[in-house]
Amino acid sequence: MYDVGMCQDIVNIDVSDAAVRQMRERSAGTRPGMSYLLMDMLHMDFPDAHFQVVLDKGTLDALLTDEEEATLAKVEQMFAEISRVLQVGGRYLCVSLAQAHVLKKAVEYFSQEGWVVRVHQVASSGDKQQFVLPVFVYVMTKFRKVPGSAARILEICPEEQDRPLRVESAEQLLAAVRDRQHYALLCSQISKTPCREQVSLDLCDRESGKPRYTLHVVDSPSVKPSRDNHFAIFIVPQGRETEWLFGTEEGRRQLAASAGFGRLLTVALHREQLYEGMAAIQAELSGKVMELAPPGLPARQQVPFLSVGGDIGVRAVRHRGSSALSGDFVVEDVKGDGSCYFRRLIFLQNRNVVQSEARLLAPTPLLGQKKRRKDKKKPSPTEPPGAIDKSYLCCEHHKAMVAGLCLLGGPDALPGEPAVLVVGLGGGSLPLFVHDYFSQARVAVVEIDPSMLEVATRWFGFCQGERMQVHVSDGLDYVAKLAAEAPAQYDAIMFDVDSKDLTVGMSCPPPAFVEKPFLQKVKTILKPEGVFVLNLVCRDAQLKESVLGALRAVFPLLYARRIQGEVNEILLCQAGPAAMVTNFCAYTSE
Repeated sequence: MYDVGMCQDIVNIDVSDAAVRQMRERSAGTRPGMSYLLMDMLHMDFPDAHFQVVLDKGTLDALLTDEEEATLAKVEQMFAEISRVLQVGGRYLCVSLAQAHVLKKAVEYFSQEGWVVRVHQVASSGDKQQFVLPVFVYVMTKFRKVPGSAARILEICPEEQDRPLRVESAEQLLAAVRDRQHYALLCSQISKTPCREQVSLDLCDRESGKPRYTLHVVDSPSVKPSRDNHFAIFIVPQGRETEWLFGTEEGRRQLAASAGFGRLLTVALHREQLYEGMAAIQAELSGKVMELAPPGLPARQQVPFLSVGGDIGVRAVRHRGSSALSGDFVVEDVKGDGSCYFRRLIFLQNRNVVQSEARLLAPTPLLGQKKRRKDKKKPSPTEPPGAIDKSYLCCEHHKAMVAGLCLLGGPDALPGEPAVLVVGLGGGSLPLFVHDYFSQARVAVVEIDPSMLEVATRWFGFCQGERMQVHVSDGLDYVAKLAAEAPAQYDAIMFDVDSKDLTVGMSCPPPAFVEKPFLQKVKTILKPEGVFVLNLVCRDAQLKESVLGALRAVFPLLYARRIQGEVNEILLCQAGPAAMVTNFCAYTSE
């Protein structure tokens, strides 16, 4: 600091006589104004308000080795002495590795005294320093303590940005530092050895703190590294992050192998964020992604950014809503392969799952294709902004559910007016398809959330009519009432209802829908030759076996149809003869 001219009136203290003597000899005659004193920081001889800055080069880290009472008392004495010798407006600068208990003690003490607390990350891990963990500087600015004031100013300033970010609590500040430490450890680990398992992390927006990019690090042991195939970045087009190739570990592994790179970093873009294009994303990510480079990457190696079709895709949020039952949700239009566009319903509590999807017959203006209008009248917000292709099922599990109806013998073999009960509306594509494909079918839909009926009607082309009726009710109550009043009335019953309880290892259906007493009621309202079709999404092997056991106890015949690349499994249950199973297998294999 003295030699570069930052400050030449510096007093240095140390408890080691040898260190003080050595430094006096090194500076003698060359650094006037630089003094070295033998002094204990816990008991300094300086008068009150004597300094503008107190600089601590790791003393706090060395002193606060544990949280024993005696140690904490020494630390508080040190802080009290620093406070005493600093002028109001002066700053205590502490260089630290920011161990959790060290940072917590410093933040709590000085913030309670009314000081402004800011934590700067001044160096990350890697070649720039000898430590694996990043180095931080606590900047504590002294203010007079205002009696009764509860307001505290807490800020963090990461290495890659100039402006500090304000946080609301000491816990948030500690969490922000911890995230950066974990990131540094991760970068250090994967820069030395290949990843045996895929590593995932979020990069958050500087202003909002919300996730902006989700990164997956995928190593391909089968790829023999050469100068040009060590490392690549793959930008997943907006709206396609839920596809099997990009949204599952196996899909990303296949993508990395086909791309032919030893390490592929896939980057998913979040719907709450705005992106100006591939070049802007590349500029924004270039520094961060290089910290995740594989071992052996040649110096100054140019790392390619890849994508499908060379662009970042298109996502247009059509509608945002909130429901007391389903939480926050969005309706969005996305571009798929080629010229295909799709409309999706996403529940934000499970944002990586497409709740409902429909194909659009034509792209809409909000998807980046400006439409010239002779008049400047804006379209009514109540008008559907795009035509829905009701003849096409986007969801593979919906295709399997409809295929299961062949156990009834196909459209021509069904009774004159087959009755179908669908529990779970979503965007309405499943009941719409059944209604249109089986031209005489009468479809009853049960949906517990009235918001979903509104969404399906406005955004997914759903409409009620003589052969299509929606009942806003709890499916459990509706089935129980029918079982008591009108048994054996449905040719087919289809359950496509999600669970709102994310703590259970089964996201579809809710557990109450597959308990044996309720399944008996389902069987009661099903005709003897009818079929019960269930969409099961269960990751808990023990729970899944319990569900299958309950189904077998009620329905003698149980057929399963697994969906490739998905957790969904379609279960077809019957109480009648098994002769129809051949038809189902032949139908679904086409």
